Amino acid sequence: MSTRFNFLLILCIAGFGFGILGCAQFTSTTSAQPIWDDHKQTGGETGGASVTPNPRALASLRFTDQGRLFLESGHPDDAIRMYEKALNLDPANGPNYYYLAEAWIMKGNIAQAAEFNGLAAIYLEGDAKWMDLVKQQRERIKKTKHNIW
Repeated sequence: MSTRFNFLLILCIAGFGFGILGCAQFTSTTSAQPIWDDHKQTGGETGGASVTPNPRALASLRFTDQGRLFLESGHPDDAIRMYEKALNLDPANGPNYYYLAEAWIMKGNIAQAAEFNGLAAIYLEGDAKWMDLVKQQRERIKKTKHNIW
């Protein structure tokens, strides 16, 4: 097996283990804070009350954040693989759809980006902060679409 595959396999196993067992706290060194810090299980506002996500949802959010790190380092294919793992654990992970759209924008597949942006809008509908990002992303997709066609 290739070194890259081994690295990704170890990263996936470690991330899944930490997410399920909850025995380690993930800290991001990037400008954005990990998405699970303020994520609510419902994906929306709960009147100030925070709902603790179940272990599968938490593991999904960790995979999404790992994918975001791949995306920020210019590796959209690796990011997409992480996002797919996140979706398998929690199909209602709204931020995951937003970041999937970002990955497809980076790869130049605007139609796929538009599909995931639409799903992000559905799952993040009640969260004003995320909806602002989704709307900005939608505008970037529209501009890119007009420049291509």
